[in-house]
Parts: sequence; C-alpha cells; structure tokens
Amino acid sequence: MQTRRASIFFASLLPCLLLPPFALAQAQSVAAKPRARPIRARGLGVPFEGTPGLLNAITDVVGVEVGHSTIISGTGPLRAGEGPVRTGVTAILPRGRGSTQPVFAGWFSLNGNGEMTGTTWVEESGWLEGPVMITNTHSVGVVRDAVITWQLRQGPTAQPWSLPVVAETWDGYLNDINGFYVKERHVFEALDSARSGAMAEGNVGGGTGMVCHEFKGGIGTASRRLPEKAGGYTVGVLVQCNYGLRRQLRVAGAPVGPEILDELVYSRETGSIIIVVATDAPVLPHQLKRLARRAALGLARNGSIAGNGSGDIFIAFSTANGSAETAAEVAELKMLSNERLNPLFEATVQATEEAIINALVAAETMTGVDNHKVIALPHERLRAVLRKYNRLAEAPR
Repeated sequence: MQTRRASIFFASLLPCLLLPPFALAQAQSVAAKPRARPIRARGLGVPFEGTPGLLNAITDVVGVEVGHSTIISGTGPLRAGEGPVRTGVTAILPRGRGSTQPVFAGWFSLNGNGEMTGTTWVEESGWLEGPVMITNTHSVGVVRDAVITWQLRQGPTAQPWSLPVVAETWDGYLNDINGFYVKERHVFEALDSARSGAMAEGNVGGGTGMVCHEFKGGIGTASRRLPEKAGGYTVGVLVQCNYGLRRQLRVAGAPVGPEILDELVYSRETGSIIIVVATDAPVLPHQLKRLARRAALGLARNGSIAGNGSGDIFIAFSTANGSAETAAEVAELKMLSNERLNPLFEATVQATEEAIINALVAAETMTGVDNHKVIALPHERLRAVLRKYNRLAEAPR
C-alpha cells in the first residue's frame, strides 16, 4: 500500500463525529500534488499521434482548473464503515474558481450502467453551469449536495436552483465503498485546490481506488494542439478510468494486455470510465455532443468493448463564446462550420487514447480491502512489448 503525507482539517471535525471511531481516527484527506518527476507514457517511448499542448493536459485549455481530494487509510479485512478506504473526489472547473459563467456543453452515454447527474439540463439547455465532479458510485449524492453549498458561497448561481454534474465509477474492489467516507469537506477541498498548470495523475482524487484493464487505474489527462491552418485550437481530455479486462488492453496498437497476464483481478467486465473533453474552439452544444461521441473511438483504440457492466459516459465543453450567457436578448456567437470539425474530432480521439495510458502509467500498485492487490502497469514490460511489436519510439519524448 502507498504511504502518503496526510493532513486532517480540524475545522471540519463536527461532521466527522458521525463516523465510527476507527474511521474518524484513520480517514485522512491527502493533498494531491504532481510528482517531482512525473512519469508519463511518452517518457516511456509510447508513440502517439498528434501534437500535445505545453503540459499535455486538460489544463492546456486556458481557464480550466483541476483539483483533487484523496482519501487513503487502513489495511486488512473489509469492515463496513471502518475501511480500508481508497477513494476521493476530482473537480474540473471549465472557467476556474473565479468564474460562475456557464459554458456550452454536450454529453454522450456509450454504455449507461453508470451515473452523471445534471445531464438532462445540459441536453435541454446546452449549458454546463458549474464544475464537473467525479467520485465513486455511492458518493454521488453527497458530492452533488456539497457542490451546491460551495456554489452558493461563490455567489448567485445561473438559475435560482443548481443541477450539478457529478459522475462516478465503482471503486469497491479496493475501497469500502459502503462506508461513505467522502464528505462535504472533501468536495470543498477538491474545488478549493483546483488550479491550472501541471496536475496529478494516477491514484488521486476520484481515481484513487480505480482499476483499469486489471492494472491499477485512476486519473489521466492529455491534450492536442491543432495546427494554425486548422485554427490553432486546443483540445484537452481528462479521464477517470476503471474499465476493461487485461486481455483486451492495447497500447499504440500492441497487445500489451495479453503479454502481461500475471496477477489478474477480474473474470468479467465490471468497470466504467468517465471522460471530460475541453476545448477553446468556438463550437455549439450540438457540435460538442459530436465531440463527446468521438471520445469513444479513443477508448476503443485501447481495447474497450464498453461491456454491459460498464458506465462509459462522456461530456464535452467549450470555453469560447464567453459572453453568450450574459446577453440580454440576442447573443452574438461564433461557431466553426461542420466542415471544420474533423481536426477537433481527431484531436479528441488522440487525446483520449493517451489520457487513458497516462493514467495507467502514473498509477502505482495498491492493496485495499481484504488485501486485494492491483498491480501497476510495469513500465519496463510495457516497453518490452512495444519493442517486440516494433512500436517503441526510438527515444522517449
């Protein structure tokens, strides 16, 4: 199990009194910070198509901020309500913490055995009126309520009511998911810690207890910068990956999963993935829905079949047209024609593919409830498989 420095927020002790004594003593919130020398897929020589942004992250889209709250405590047998705990919350703020301005958005469900709240209003209105939150399956409700409280502290919401977008994947193989450890303070921590710039990946935030292709999964991100002749726009993707069987995993076209079949976890597909696509391109809600659909193609490149037990749900938003929502009557909008969308589609596919592999590369081996152990994707064995199939880049990039 991982060892992390943890800090307990004493100002928030009153809600903790509702926890069992063991959980009160053990459940700790861990500030998620980028590693000093982060390891990413390109650094291992995994070849990807397209040109990434400066950080190769969703935060390459100007204005986007990401924050995490990570909760890790306890070892040994599962004791419901006591642990072990391997969970958290991730927040994506389209225009950052300093803005309450909505963004145009569209969403898509590839397989609906999962949840993303607030999407009926996204579909109806075309607006995303707050952050996108990602957590574990049984913490969606508390995260949703906490987001409303946090939004009210920032000022008036776009409407007199709030319909937050909160998505989930199941971390019950490693986490005492029925212990309900995610509390309001963790949601506030994720939102208040959201920043632009480099971001943590792997075992952080909502991705803390996730499993992907029977390796340790979690949070991953990537971006693409379009050439100037295509507008020079940026597309960024963030994933919380928790899907797939080992034998299905492909990396850059190579059958990595079938080559590394030791310490398998599952016998059937029971996972999910949440994908968030951000862009600064001037596209409207119906076009963003088209963008969200293309994330499925990046997912498929890595071997997903979107199994029956999987909640594969995607949302895309644009930070362009910033004054549209505040127009009194008639808004002046900019939009790309449909004929100009292909570069955005391609960028979405490429960034989604890489974000998932970045999550696998960044994640570390974790042991959770009942001593369930999920190994990290072994870097040197990944490189060996890529070399075997002539897919290893000549030099890490």
